[in-house]
Parts: sequence; structure tokens; C-alpha cells
Amino acid sequence: MTDTIDRIFDIVADTAGDVRGIISQRRSYESGENPTGDRQLAADIYADELLEERLLGVDAVGSYASEERDGVVGADGRYHVICDPLDGSSNLKSNNPMGTIIGIYTERPPAAGESLVAAGYVLYGPITTMVEAVDGTVTEYLLEDATREVLTADLTLPSDPTVYGFGGRVPDWPPQFDDYVGQIETNRLKLRYGGAMVADVNQVLTYGGIFGYPMLSDQPSGKLRLQFEGHPIAFVLSTAGGRSSDGQQSLLEKTPAQLHERSPVFVGNSSLISQLEATLD
Repeated sequence: MTDTIDRIFDIVADTAGDVRGIISQRRSYESGENPTGDRQLAADIYADELLEERLLGVDAVGSYASEERDGVVGADGRYHVICDPLDGSSNLKSNNPMGTIIGIYTERPPAAGESLVAAGYVLYGPITTMVEAVDGTVTEYLLEDATREVLTADLTLPSDPTVYGFGGRVPDWPPQFDDYVGQIETNRLKLRYGGAMVADVNQVLTYGGIFGYPMLSDQPSGKLRLQFEGHPIAFVLSTAGGRSSDGQQSLLEKTPAQLHERSPVFVGNSSLISQLEATLD
């Protein structure tokens, strides 16, 4: 298992270099939208096509699915890979951070969170890094010149939370969630929210805290996709010693009925997630 998963992460790391090298030339919007209605940049499509071709070239990978396409490509195999090829791609125009999210399942999507065996993300920031959760350990790498250099061998969530970031418009938050945000601000956590899940979650993983995209008055299931964003990020944060929740239960206990199903998503320190669930109960 380890050799195949290493191979998958090697491919993601190699592809990250190619994506980083061309995104400045692919900032224009295409005519189409992805399956959940987001406008697609040329960079979204480029990253998706590269990852599909390369990951399906691994013998043990049976299928590939991404946020940028309607269905699942491929069939039977030991592993099934999902990707958000360019998370936060709307940040490209303003030159803010973006990322790539990956999850490796033993079931063909739509798949249960319990079938995840590894997950991670690439962060395109001032430097390019990759965080990988597998075999109960989270490792942070520097990606440079097609190589992976270990930056942190056993990355864990700091026990003293410092930052928080929540998506959606404040007027659209449910009253109970608004109450929770007030509690967070009373704890004097610092607001960190930039519009790319990978970048915001990486702040939480670095400094401790909580990230969330809540249920909204006009979108009770929130905005984020359980399969492509919720599950993998929950796996990473849980492996690092934190917790995930949809406001009631762990994201990893959920199974999407549809590939692009949405869910409220909260990840971070266990104490803050428990406080959230108690407030929303």
C-alpha cells in the first residue's frame, strides 16, 4: 500500500510544479462552469486534465474524480483518487494563495469518509508546500525542482489555538452560528480568511484554531463539497490531532449520496469543535 500511495503523492507533487509554472498564463475564464456552478478558469481545466492522465496511469488506481467534472472516470482498482485540482482558483486574478486537494479512497466515489486511507494538499504560497496524511502521521514537504524535501516530519495541531476563519456572508449565518462566532472572538482568536480553503486550513494547522464554511440561510448545506474538500481536509486535521464536524457529527462519518454533495465543514482543535457542536445543538 505504501509504495502506491507514495507514487500517487509523487505524481501530485510533480504536477504541482507544472501547474505553478503555467498558472500565470491561464488566468482567463472559460465559457463553461463546473458541476456545482462555479466559473472555470483555464488553469482549473489544465490542472484537472494533467492529474487525470497521470493518476490513472498508476496501475492500482481504478478511478479519478474531481470537482471540475460531472462524473467518475475509470472503474475497478484498489484505490480511487479524488481531487480539487485548483482550490481557490478565483484568487488567481488577485494573486492570492491557491492549492490542490487530494483524497485516496478504497471505494469508488461517491465514497464514505471511512474508506479514506490517505489525503493531503498542495499550497501555492510564497513557496510551494505539500501536506500529506498517511499511516497516522502528517508530513509537510517543500516542493522544489521536482523534489520533495521534508520540512516537518510529524506535524501536529498546536494545542493553544490562535486563528479562525469562517466563510459565507455574515447576514446569512444562522443565529446559533453567529453566537458561536461571538464566543470565538471573546477568546481573542485572530481572524484569518483568504478565500482558498487550503490556505486558510494551513493557517489553522500551523497556529491552531478553527476553519469553517457554515450552513447558510439560503444554502443549508453550505458551499463546500463533502467528497472533494470536506473529507480530505477532515482526514488531514484529524490525523494531526484535531477534529472535524458538520455541526453535528464528524465529516469522516458521512457518506455522500451524490458525487458533488455539499456539507457544512468545520475543522480544527478538538476543544473548538466540541464548543461549536454544543452551541449548534
